[in-house]
Amino acid sequence: MFDYECAYTGKLLAGVDEVGRGPLAGPVVAAAVILDPDKPIIGLADSKKLSEKKREFLFTEIIEKAIAWSITRASVEEIDELNILHASMLAMRRAVEHLSPAPEYVLVDGNRCPEMAFPCEAVVKGDARVEAIAAASILAKVSRDREMVELDSVYPGYGLAKHKGYPTKAHLEAINLLGVNNLYRKTFGPVARILEQK
Repeated sequence: MFDYECAYTGKLLAGVDEVGRGPLAGPVVAAAVILDPDKPIIGLADSKKLSEKKREFLFTEIIEKAIAWSITRASVEEIDELNILHASMLAMRRAVEHLSPAPEYVLVDGNRCPEMAFPCEAVVKGDARVEAIAAASILAKVSRDREMVELDSVYPGYGLAKHKGYPTKAHLEAINLLGVNNLYRKTFGPVARILEQK
């Protein structure tokens, strides 16, 4: 499954991924991870293909075993100001810049790299091809999901703990009923249309 990292043996290699491009609410969260080849982690995979229980288990193991890890975000305000693509790149760059020790090379999930001061390569479907990217996807996903569960108690009625901000039918109905609060990305089509109607 993970075939990509062999070419970088001996280097401090960081994997980077983000989660939360599609939701209508909340930040986009990125993570960067430098795994320790002497401390293998069994069961790494694209976070979307793992159960919540498995992600939570691996989250703890990654943090305990990795040489370095970081979790960063771009806020709703930054998403609306920059657009979601540029905000995602910003969050990923922040994640890499917060690693200590700094990486010697960076592999980023997707088809483009954020601007950064490290040699970098984009890897399409990287979370299935690079262990460090899979680890980063798990850190980002678990962190963002936990944040949305916490926000559910602050903003009751929207169902954030269930849909995590994604545009489900129930979520859109809740926004129509309860209104657009400061968690929402006002430049995203469904939210913008609700604001226009109000």
